[in-house]
Amino acid sequence: MEKIVFVTSNEGKVKTAQSYLTNIELIYYKYDLIEPRSESLEEIAKYKVLQAYKQVKTDCIALDSGFYIEGLDGWPGTFVNFNLKKLGLEGIIKLLKNVECRKAHFLECLAYYDGKEVKYFYGLSKGTISPEISQVGSEYQWSNLWKIFIPDNHNKTLSDMSDEERKNRKDDHTSSFVEFNNYINKKD
Repeated sequence: MEKIVFVTSNEGKVKTAQSYLTNIELIYYKYDLIEPRSESLEEIAKYKVLQAYKQVKTDCIALDSGFYIEGLDGWPGTFVNFNLKKLGLEGIIKLLKNVECRKAHFLECLAYYDGKEVKYFYGLSKGTISPEISQVGSEYQWSNLWKIFIPDNHNKTLSDMSDEERKNRKDDHTSSFVEFNNYINKKD
């Protein structure tokens, strides 16, 4: 069984990863990685995984994601955490008050580093922004944005879905963890 260290301070990401990975022993290393300011998910993920490798000195993964709202020209993109801290969910809902297009998507980039080369795996989840904030939380939740994001072909937010509902969604959702899992299991 392959051992991989996941370096992150986000326990929701670890729970989600564990629910997708098979034949992989995922070791959680809680650490706040420094994120460079960049519009490139790959650049941020690479910076984070190389930093993570310096900490753990073994095969590891790091993940970065962006959130893109079509009606706001793709804002906030990779700057989601900063803007979420400043505006909160209420601020995002307020910004969209008179915006007709509420389509949005999460894009994720998982970087894997084995000490030789960085490999990237991507995930995409399309949907819309709810006009209201869900009061439900989830142990799998990566971000408070789950409380306002409704995946395509669904009528409730990510935070209102069970883990099974999220994993077995009926939309074009792809997970970087599934792509990574496939790569690792084919490698052996």
